[in-house]
Amino acid sequence: MSEYPDHYVLICSTCQGPLAAETAQRTLDESLPDGFTTRLIPCMAGCNRPMTVGFQTTDKAQYLFGDIQSSADLTALAAFACQFQNSVDGWTSASERPPALFYKTLSRIPRLPAEDAT
Repeated sequence: MSEYPDHYVLICSTCQGPLAAETAQRTLDESLPDGFTTRLIPCMAGCNRPMTVGFQTTDKAQYLFGDIQSSADLTALAAFACQFQNSVDGWTSASERPPALFYKTLSRIPRLPAEDAT
């Protein structure tokens, strides 16, 4: 986990599935690239598909994944973190994401350009 992160992985701590949010956080903290940190967040409205995990940073698209249930899913999230971090605007196509996440993408919210934020 980076001391000065600029990318965040948000982990729902409310409606947990087979993995506890704290377990997912510890595992991701050990496998995410530098520049990332994790945060436990109460309810991200993905209750029908627990556990939900989001990716967020400034000036990039944001993602929400659901049905995160296994260590294989956490490995896929760590691989996606590299793609997300290396992308200019956060945009990745479903076919480029790790296969384990193909049916787990709940949303991609386009980036809000800085000039539109006012």
